[in-house]
Amino acid sequence: MQPACVDLSVVPGTTYRDTVRLMQPEFIYLPITSIDASESGVRLTTQHGLAGDWPVWVRGVNGMPDLNRDPRNALPWRAKRLDAETLEINALSGAGLQPRGGELVYKLPVDLAGASVAMRFIRDGQELLTLSVGAGLASPAPGTITRELTPAQTALLTGVWQYTLDVTFSDGTVTRYYRGGPQQECRNGC
Repeated sequence: MQPACVDLSVVPGTTYRDTVRLMQPEFIYLPITSIDASESGVRLTTQHGLAGDWPVWVRGVNGMPDLNRDPRNALPWRAKRLDAETLEINALSGAGLQPRGGELVYKLPVDLAGASVAMRFIRDGQELLTLSVGAGLASPAPGTITRELTPAQTALLTGVWQYTLDVTFSDGTVTRYYRGGPQQECRNGC
C-alpha cells in the first residue's frame, strides 16, 4: 500500500489540530430506508453500524440529485452519527424536497484496537518530534485519529521537514498511512 502524501499547514508557534480517517479498501453498500430532508440538513436512516462520524457517499436517491455522489470520482459527504440507524449530512438543505430510495456507500474503518500509532517529524535526518496515542494523538472511534500539536511543538517545525504516520498492529505489521511535509501556502503571493 502506498501512503497518502498529505502536506500539513502548520504555523510555527500555534496550535495545530486535525482528524484523519483510516479506511479499509473495500466498499460497503447499504439500502437507505428513509430520508428526512429539512433546512438543517439531510438525515439518512439505514443500519450503518458506524461507531462515529464518517465519510460516506450516497447513490441512487430520487428527488434530490445533489445528494448523490459516485465513490469512484467524487469526494464523500461528512456524515455525523446520530445513532445506530441515523446519519446526518449537514452540508445540504433539503427544504421542500422529498428524496427517497438510494443506498449508502462507505469504506469500513481500520480497526485500531490493540494497535499503536506514531507520527514522526524529521528534519535533516534528525527526529524533531514523535506523537503517539495519549501524547498528541487520540483514537476516539474506530479508524479515527485526532492529531494535536502544541505551540511549543509547532515551534520546532521550521524550515524543511517531513512527517510519517505509521500504525503498528498487534500482529507486528507496520503500515504507513500518511507522509508529507510543510504545506506551501500563498505560492502566488496571497
